Amino acid sequence: MLLLPAAVRRFAAWCVVLLLVAGVGWVGVRLCAELRTAVTPVLLALLGTALLGPLYRRMVRAGVQPSVAAGLTCVAVVAVVGGALYIIVAALIDTGGQIAASLRDAAHSVTRHFGASGARLGDLSGNARTLLGKFGGTAVSNVISGAGVVAETGAMAVLALLLVFFFLRDSDRAVAAARSLAPGDTADTVEAIGRRAFAAVEGFMRGTTLIALIDALCITVGLLVLRVPGAVGLGALVFVGAYVPYLGAFVSGAVAVLVALADRGFVIALWVFAVVLAVQLLEGHVLQPVIQSRTVQMHPAVVLLAITAGASVAGVLGMLLAVPLTAAAFGVVRELKERHTAGPGPSADASGGS
Repeated sequence: MLLLPAAVRRFAAWCVVLLLVAGVGWVGVRLCAELRTAVTPVLLALLGTALLGPLYRRMVRAGVQPSVAAGLTCVAVVAVVGGALYIIVAALIDTGGQIAASLRDAAHSVTRHFGASGARLGDLSGNARTLLGKFGGTAVSNVISGAGVVAETGAMAVLALLLVFFFLRDSDRAVAAARSLAPGDTADTVEAIGRRAFAAVEGFMRGTTLIALIDALCITVGLLVLRVPGAVGLGALVFVGAYVPYLGAFVSGAVAVLVALADRGFVIALWVFAVVLAVQLLEGHVLQPVIQSRTVQMHPAVVLLAITAGASVAGVLGMLLAVPLTAAAFGVVRELKERHTAGPGPSADASGGS
């Protein structure tokens, strides 16, 4: 190795470091995938704690006991999430038949205007019952497996809610435990890194929630003015989709445009597209810079890569968790960089003062 130039040795050292980091990361991802039933509620609980922490701390400062404040916060979570699900389901039930009829009318319109291509669509619609009968056994097995997935998801949701309660109530104990487990004299560094990572996630969740609420309100008002069916449910879908940056807004906006196209025609669909585009421009050029200017800032390319990586590892759940976890990683890196940069400062000042 000594015969190699210094630049080559530095390059080789960096390659070894990158390989070690990649190997440790891969092993960690595999372990999380194998233990996803336990890991997923913990990660969701951390996101919920980051989002609800300000409300909990405000109640504690008002004199509410920590256990009662944590319980009330969890009750508020159940009420909000349950209300959102009720709005979405009720909107789909109320307007589902109307949307389906509009889609059938759109298919017939395509058949009339495009001849053979439309005929193929009509044949597919006509043979739908035959196809369902042919693959009925597969559908039944999918329903059974889907019931298992629903039960597992419900169990993880309950566990995540309980963990949110304990994370809120026992946050001080968690900090003390982390300090006691830190090796040597690194307790302050470990606590600072943990607080910086959690602050990054908290800022991201708080800013994203406010932006999602504004987006959902604006798009819901636009859909109501244009008399698009299921406007409230589509607005709730926009709110949920906003937690997956860029991609969630695109998908929820596309759904709104398609529903408008099926029910109200091409002109109204264009107006809905204009409303969605205007809201997205407002978010990208006003809301994001103003609301999240004091939180972790990431380049859109980094966000898209994080979402893609999360989707490849854990599907939709990975897409939801990828960006806040990346924000936490950026917070850790910035904290370590600041400490490394400021490390020689006190000693230099002390030597200069003496």
